[in-house]
Amino acid sequence: MADRMVAVLSGGLSHEREVSIRSGRRLSAALRSVGLTVEEWDADASLLSRLQSSRPDAVVVALHGGEGENGSVQAILEMFGVPYVGTDSRACRRAWDKPTAKAELARAGLATPEWIVLPHATFRELGAKPVLDAMVSTLGLPLMLKPDQGGSALGAQVVRDAAELPPAMVGCLAYGDTVLAEQFISGVEVAVAVVDGPEGPYALPAVEIVPESGVYDYTARYTAGLTDFHAPARLDATAAKAVGELAVAAHRLLGLRDVSRTDAVVAEDGTVYFLEVNVSPGLTETSLLPMAVEAAGQSLGEIYAGLVERAVAR
Repeated sequence: MADRMVAVLSGGLSHEREVSIRSGRRLSAALRSVGLTVEEWDADASLLSRLQSSRPDAVVVALHGGEGENGSVQAILEMFGVPYVGTDSRACRRAWDKPTAKAELARAGLATPEWIVLPHATFRELGAKPVLDAMVSTLGLPLMLKPDQGGSALGAQVVRDAAELPPAMVGCLAYGDTVLAEQFISGVEVAVAVVDGPEGPYALPAVEIVPESGVYDYTARYTAGLTDFHAPARLDATAAKAVGELAVAAHRLLGLRDVSRTDAVVAEDGTVYFLEVNVSPGLTETSLLPMAVEAAGQSLGEIYAGLVERAVAR
């Protein structure tokens, strides 16, 4: 394994570029610590020529948002025949579109908050007020608004009063043309990482998320000190087992590969609700996957080195 040359792909041009660069740096250091030769590559116009001129043994995709999670970069790597760590392009596309992922898991019997998807054009053509009034009438309050695609909670907002809805919609639409509105489920918010091992996918300990503001938005995610984390989550054995099973089920049902992270909430009645899934979990100093790895007594470098070997063997 020590003579493997691995390219860690980060950066890119999405709103999450800076977060991706931080993830890439941490992952590169972790892989070097277990003896791999690592180059850090930006996902820019030089990528194709680099793949041809200095072909790595494997690529690890540490991109967040946009082309890094919607399957675009994965499709390029597949066309060039380069092994890579992560979900294949088609499954990336399914997971990237939050309503598609929710619908697929709901059909399989997993609980997920009730939702409505509305493109910007609907508000423009039918009038914002009657559409928003109908949304509140159908889903009730509070509501969680988020872009139908994207990550890092960019544009995500909780609306507790109908008067807050119009400006919240404007803020959400700044990050995409379509809004996913969900019933807001109160409870214990957790993130559960899933890793593919020799015996199949397994869940790492759930990480409990307690943001100061009450909402785990972009600022709460990436500003140290604004969110308290508990790894493992402060759940009883039944709930801890249920969130792990939910995350593994989502990983399997959506056809994800190597590593994923499912965000969920344990409601007061004990029901575990799927919120969304991430095919390229963050690896920064405030990210959840490294906390789960530490709670499991494992090493980030060893986990990803193992995933590199799986990718090369495919």
